[in-house]
Amino acid sequence: MTTVNTTVPNASENSAEPGFPNDRRKRNIPVATDRRRANNAAEKRRTSERRRLIDPTTCERDYNDEETIFMKAMDRYKRDNRRPFPTWSEVLEVLRALGYRKVAEPTEMPGEKRAEQLAAAKAMA
Repeated sequence: MTTVNTTVPNASENSAEPGFPNDRRKRNIPVATDRRRANNAAEKRRTSERRRLIDPTTCERDYNDEETIFMKAMDRYKRDNRRPFPTWSEVLEVLRALGYRKVAEPTEMPGEKRAEQLAAAKAMA
């Protein structure tokens, strides 16, 4: 039968404090590059071609004034009320706060063209 040595190595061999023989925090291990240096990160930001703070949902299109005012109002509402995902009722509240009121008869919704195509296809079948 073989015996296994289960003794802890002498603490003074590997670390400054006794009782923690393999404490990594006590060793000075060289690192290839220090990625946390502020001047390195600032330089990368300056030389980067990537634009910052672009909302991917906006697709970088040009918005008219009404759209811009609505988006800013929604953003302000979400920040002030800590509501990252407002309900439709809250969206309607923001619209009303901007002064929008129902004054005309409803028109076709933008997505109803697909429904008309399906209805026409069913009529032909």
